[in-house]
Amino acid sequence: MTTHTSRHLAETIHRSPADVYAYVSDPRTLPEWASGLSTTISRVDDQWVAESDLGRVTVEFAPDNPYGVLDHVVTLPDGTAVTNPLRVVPNGDGSDVVFSLFQASDGDLDSFEVDAATVVGDLARLKVLLES
Repeated sequence: MTTHTSRHLAETIHRSPADVYAYVSDPRTLPEWASGLSTTISRVDDQWVAESDLGRVTVEFAPDNPYGVLDHVVTLPDGTAVTNPLRVVPNGDGSDVVFSLFQASDGDLDSFEVDAATVVGDLARLKVLLES
């Protein structure tokens, strides 16, 4: 059994869970807040294709659901599929957005810290967008 170093990164957003879920679940919004994932995204056939720092990737989100689950699989240019757990959790009248980051099997601690900082920045940008 293999486990990876993980970190659960969260941001509290003063918007309803339904509002946050609706925004984040729309892949077209990714370039506005998720710089770590995409600079552009478009629908090609029946896949979402994004341009990222890693090159062209595909993104597949969990089906719409009432539980705030926004898990998504990013398939890298080399074919590696990376599962990214993402949740919108009710917090009073607002929401917590929680991203679970896992250190890659072949990744070093410095790369993991850079990834964590990127996610923290992305979640902060999401907060600003949704609260303004």
